[in-house]
Amino acid sequence: MLRPICAGICALLIHPITDTHASTVFRCEDDRGHITYTLHGCPESSNQDLQDAYNPTPGKGKAVPLAKASKTKSSRGKKDTHQSLVVVGSKQDGCGNKLTSSEKRRAVIRQQVRGGMSQRDVESALGEPDRISSNDGMTRYHYADEKGNKRQVTFDEGGCVQEKKRH
Repeated sequence: MLRPICAGICALLIHPITDTHASTVFRCEDDRGHITYTLHGCPESSNQDLQDAYNPTPGKGKAVPLAKASKTKSSRGKKDTHQSLVVVGSKQDGCGNKLTSSEKRRAVIRQQVRGGMSQRDVESALGEPDRISSNDGMTRYHYADEKGNKRQVTFDEGGCVQEKKRH
């Protein structure tokens, strides 16, 4: 009874797992050279190419390109050499995008608090607060270290670090 179960588990461990993180997307280029990526196909007036987007698992040892152009399904007209990338949307962090992701990451690593960080960002940088207080829609995180140094971080109604007013 135990032997068939063990054999099945061993077969699963030895059998390579197929990657499910690959996707095919349409690369649309209009007559002005603007490029858009979509899952739903391109307008009639655009050149269309299929691209295989692959998101590899981190730490495989060598750099892997994330998208490769597939020229086999090119259609609808002639391409020019001018290319520009158009960003259709951007991620909103809820705090007005005052800091880029690299600026936030740098601040968290240095255990700094900057205007535009969320409560989650502050907790990543400084840890759980010793005490939390609220007053007039403002939330305050209170920190104290072993040496008796105290620190307070104030958040606005949206949960973002409130910048200190400059005189």
